[in-house]
Amino acid sequence: MTLPHTPASPAGADRTFQVDLRGLVDLLSHHLYSSPRVYLRELLQNAVDALTARHGLEPGAAAGAFGIRLYADGSVVRVEDDGVGLTEADVHTFLATIGRSSKRADQVAEQRADFIGQFGIGLLSCFLVADEIHVVSRSALTPDAPAVEWRGRGDGSYTVRALPAAARPRPGTTVTLTPRADAAEWTRPVEVQALARHFGSLLRHPVTFDDGTGGPAAPVNPEPAPWARTYPTPGARSRALAAYGEEVFGFTPLDTIDLDLPAVGLKGIACVLPEAVPAGRRHGHRVHVKGMLLSEQAEGILPEWAFFVRCVLDAESLRPTASRESLYEDDTLAAVRDALAERLRAWIARTAASDPELLGRFLQTHHLAVKSLAVHDDEILRMLLPWLPFETTDGHATLDEFARAHRTVLVTSSVEEFRQVAAIAGAAGLGVVNGGYTYDRELVHRLPEIRPEVAVADLDPGTLTAHLDLVDRETELAAAAYLAQARDALAVFDCDVALRTFQPASAPALLLDSREARHERTRSQLAREQQGGVWGDILGHLRQEAPRAQLILNQLNPLVRTAVTIDEPELARTSAEALYGQAAMLSRRPLRPAESSLINRSFLDLLAHALRKDS
Repeated sequence: MTLPHTPASPAGADRTFQVDLRGLVDLLSHHLYSSPRVYLRELLQNAVDALTARHGLEPGAAAGAFGIRLYADGSVVRVEDDGVGLTEADVHTFLATIGRSSKRADQVAEQRADFIGQFGIGLLSCFLVADEIHVVSRSALTPDAPAVEWRGRGDGSYTVRALPAAARPRPGTTVTLTPRADAAEWTRPVEVQALARHFGSLLRHPVTFDDGTGGPAAPVNPEPAPWARTYPTPGARSRALAAYGEEVFGFTPLDTIDLDLPAVGLKGIACVLPEAVPAGRRHGHRVHVKGMLLSEQAEGILPEWAFFVRCVLDAESLRPTASRESLYEDDTLAAVRDALAERLRAWIARTAASDPELLGRFLQTHHLAVKSLAVHDDEILRMLLPWLPFETTDGHATLDEFARAHRTVLVTSSVEEFRQVAAIAGAAGLGVVNGGYTYDRELVHRLPEIRPEVAVADLDPGTLTAHLDLVDRETELAAAAYLAQARDALAVFDCDVALRTFQPASAPALLLDSREARHERTRSQLAREQQGGVWGDILGHLRQEAPRAQLILNQLNPLVRTAVTIDEPELARTSAEALYGQAAMLSRRPLRPAESSLINRSFLDLLAHALRKDS
């Protein structure tokens, strides 16, 4: 708040900061708090802290003896508590000094963990919706203490005066706001009640709301948290937790996982999402601290691989940030994250051992999340790797099924490579797994750790070519001239041409060319063109060592059998280019500009040749 002007001090003397309250409130509203609605959370928080201190003074008080009462009728908003209250000295010390906690200094030092608030600026949030804050309080520490009134205004001024005991017969505090017209959306009775339920549904002290219409006050938090209730059977508990998850998140969980960390006073549930989460998307979690809602989108509470669940948590020892809308990253949060990760692993292990039907539905939906976990977690790897689905030459199958059919498992390095060879490799009886998806190649290579009788190797063009049948010597000699023309036509793509027989016979050609090989050839070509001279010759030699692409023509295909008999050089070159283009398109990899041009040109040349022949 703005302090009175002080005369100039001697050089070197200490001075006091001047605080512009309006500027500070603007800072809070635009940079600290996400919305003016937090004013009610701050008032509830102060009331809860006051009740906590009151219970510390009177530990024998019955549960529910002290509570919080909210009132809103459209003209005022009032929050009243039966807490420890304030003396006149406390008012001057805590309400009129920015940055100091609104709890007694000795109590804060001794019972810091018992309070939600850690920053003494919460009351200022009320200036987001009102120009004046009216506080009437009476201390429970001194039985004969008078009531005290404090009025703070948005211009930085305040007044304090003592009131007769009758003004506040019992200890506690009442905060009254007269809302500004522009804050009506946050201070209407229906909105105040909704905000109270939103922020305080899990508070441990009774909270009621009165809308001023004369009806009975409505309970804001009539029941304890769902995980803290008693249920007649485990099935009833499971259904109740699933219903709560659906109410909070809007989906019916695949399952719910109990989360309980007594060391930090954390309880809650994790709801397993019924649908897969797109890669890169992370859902936040609903986190309460001592019953007060902190955030609906809290991050960092679970490891990144656990994006298949959303959590509702209530914790005692987690530390909020200054805005009390997210969690402070510290050693406690890191330890909680590790402990919750262990709870999720335990659920996966328990499900794998006792509920294969649920495990199947879970893996079908969230296999990517489990794969990311299995990469770094040997226990999950041993437990679930055989059951994880992969794309293979036998269709989508688990590694356990695939390993029973193929004692040697080949794995590609990219989706593109798998698509190039899948049909041919499958027809040749080779067992190939698509290793191009995230985590897949690394996991397939670890299969021998689980199934020692299975061998795993990377697929290379030579391996596949070795499984293609050679043509007889006479056929190869007859096709030699055509193959030479084809190699010359495709030299620009560093592509060799060979004649083999393979299934299916409907495939005229197979293009074997890895992404890494293409990149290496492109890099070498650019470097050679840029360097020239001696360096160009050296780089040219290195370029010759780079793996070449291979166009394998299928002698079983009728079109190929006709093509290799072509004796007209230009037509032979055009047909080879067309076969290359068709094989490149079937690989479903991105085409280079030169390849696109070749496909167009070869098609037009073949069309022109056909028209000339017909004429």
